[in-house]
Amino acid sequence: MSALRRVVIGADTHLDTNHLAVLTDTGKPLADAEFPTSPAGYDDAVRWAQSLGTICIAGVEGTSSYGAGLTRVLQAAGIEVAEVSRPDRAARGRRGKSDPLDAYAAARAALAGDRLAVPKDEHTTALRALLSARRSAVKAHTAATNQLHALLVTAPAELRERYRRHHITALVAALAQCRPATQGDPTSAAVLTAAKALAQRVKFLEQQRQDLTAQLDGLVGQINPALRAAYGVGPHTAAQLLVTAGTNPHRLRSEASFAALCGAAPVPASSGTITRHRLSRGGDRAANNALYRIALVRMSSHSQTRDYVERQVTKGRTKKEILRLLKRAIAREVFRLLTRPGPVDDYRDLRAARQAKNLTLAAVAQHFGVPIITISRLERGHQRNDTLANHYRQWLTAA
Repeated sequence: MSALRRVVIGADTHLDTNHLAVLTDTGKPLADAEFPTSPAGYDDAVRWAQSLGTICIAGVEGTSSYGAGLTRVLQAAGIEVAEVSRPDRAARGRRGKSDPLDAYAAARAALAGDRLAVPKDEHTTALRALLSARRSAVKAHTAATNQLHALLVTAPAELRERYRRHHITALVAALAQCRPATQGDPTSAAVLTAAKALAQRVKFLEQQRQDLTAQLDGLVGQINPALRAAYGVGPHTAAQLLVTAGTNPHRLRSEASFAALCGAAPVPASSGTITRHRLSRGGDRAANNALYRIALVRMSSHSQTRDYVERQVTKGRTKKEILRLLKRAIAREVFRLLTRPGPVDDYRDLRAARQAKNLTLAAVAQHFGVPIITISRLERGHQRNDTLANHYRQWLTAA
């Protein structure tokens, strides 16, 4: 009889244990049990749930955190998994809180289809891990650099005068190779020892940042080359947008929902006869910051965006208002690239053709009136500009 019964399961996930609850497809509670968060525990949980009937859907809390392991095992078993939101405070206040209650609430949410989301796939986990490590390296690099500057402010006068004129790159290089033992003054030797340790830490963290950025670039290029090639989208910016949206684009219902997810959609704030919108302060702020970085890059060097900004300025809009408009438009573009990525033109022939003509990057940049770095990034495939690439290719052919 249990084999013919259709059931829905819910899971309340934690660091060490997962609590599962099972409902019939009519909402009747059947059983609940607790399992450890280990490979054997995940397998036992799936077998136990399958013994109670055919599983229609599983509602799991935290599919990208504590519930990630259970989610992978359920999906490997061919079971549809939906991410459920935690019950709101008012509901918990009425019925109380415990692991069984939360597990049954997750099962009921999955059965009712209430606020469900599709779990993100494993590519998102890989991107999140690299992005988190890179963000940590950048933060630690900034902290070490600030400490180094602060240390030199209170250093003995001889040391302060020796290093105060150095740019940060030259300062780190000089301090990383200094020899504190040559100092006769114990205070100077101690300060120089601390400064050397900080400088070596800065160099290590900078190298780590570069390595992680290169790995992110390769992974993003494999997952969605069109997004990576979009103007103003760097490796960590593309990675953040993919982490926010998930690398399985069917999760996204519409470009408006993606804009709201990124905190770039205006929020209605109308009342009575007054119709207005206010700035959204919700959504994923890291994704909002990624859209902001793209907007700044395009405002500084993208001709179409600069023309748009000039038109908006003549209408009396402020820089903040223009940035909000740009972020909303960029969110629309990113949604298309996430859900319907188009083919990316291969620019690798440009460098070989230029070298065959004995032309330098400077000569090409001067001809098209763009910075040298633009031509270099275009040839390496780090920047997408189909119009410039086509004109460049035609010019090389004619030359």
